[in-house]
Amino acid sequence: MALSIDKATTTKPPPPPPPPAMIPQPSRPSRGARLSAQVSQPVVAAFIAGGVAGAVSRTVVSPLERLKILFQVQSMGRSAYKMSVHRALLKMWKEEGIKGFMAGNGTNCIRIVPYSAVQFGSYNVYKKFFETSPGAPLMPWPRFICGACAGITSVTFTYPLDIVRTRLSIQSASFEGLKKEAEGKLPGMWATMVGMYKNEGGFFALYRGIIPTVAGVAPYVGLNFLTYEAVRSYFTYEGEQNPSAWRKLGAGAISGAVSQTCTYPLDVLRRRFQINTMTGMGYQYKSIIDAVRMIASQEGVRGLYKGIVPNLLKVAPSMASSWLSFELTRDFLYSLKEDDLNAAA
Repeated sequence: MALSIDKATTTKPPPPPPPPAMIPQPSRPSRGARLSAQVSQPVVAAFIAGGVAGAVSRTVVSPLERLKILFQVQSMGRSAYKMSVHRALLKMWKEEGIKGFMAGNGTNCIRIVPYSAVQFGSYNVYKKFFETSPGAPLMPWPRFICGACAGITSVTFTYPLDIVRTRLSIQSASFEGLKKEAEGKLPGMWATMVGMYKNEGGFFALYRGIIPTVAGVAPYVGLNFLTYEAVRSYFTYEGEQNPSAWRKLGAGAISGAVSQTCTYPLDVLRRRFQINTMTGMGYQYKSIIDAVRMIASQEGVRGLYKGIVPNLLKVAPSMASSWLSFELTRDFLYSLKEDDLNAAA
């Protein structure tokens, strides 16, 4: 008995637990890593990449964009810009110089960055409702619906900037009725917006023409996403994950040409309504039906396609550069997350 008691009393106690400081703590990610994780999320990456794509594409084609608007708003009996595209561009250059080529582009970029960002970002939100699994490709009709909803969302958020950009694009042009108003210093973006608000009906003046705009933008953006994804898939050869940059440019050009041609008359109506209360332009429309009737009777069916030539000339480089810069920026943002994961490993 004594021997067993001695053994029990001489047994060593277990070692104490290590102090808390010795227990390894998980390292907190750096601020840069947290930022990379946020911007590499699909919706956020699409939002940022869309803004970059909009700014690049609009600046590339600014002269043709302005010329298209001048053609669109020129009513019956006015011939200031009734000429070929290259002669109209020369006229613009001689009368206004480089400022004429870029008239309204600053406002356009201020408008197009959030417009394009919201469009691409909201498209990624809407398509989640139609995906069978995360990242799964969409069928054509769901792709069209998501694009149309994205177009409506983006134009609703940025429409006041669009109507101001239209005013800025034409106020220095050599239309006869505008000459007296164009003398002296021309108002800028903010002054134009404030003037419309005070003199043309308040808040609703900044959304004049939004109904024909939405009617044109919804099918246009829907067709754009639908056509681009289809052509991009066709241009992706077997064994490739993505087509080359040149094939992406081609897919963007084709998608832009198809969608613009199909919805162009609605774009003409949008521009006409945006300046419907602007003096010196020679028309006052009461409704969309009235506008279509008057344009068709006074200018013929061709009146609904005024400006389509410079529009098609600008569509190819515009949409090609837009889609390419979007994909390059989005893929770069995606790569930030991959770099962080590799660094952590």
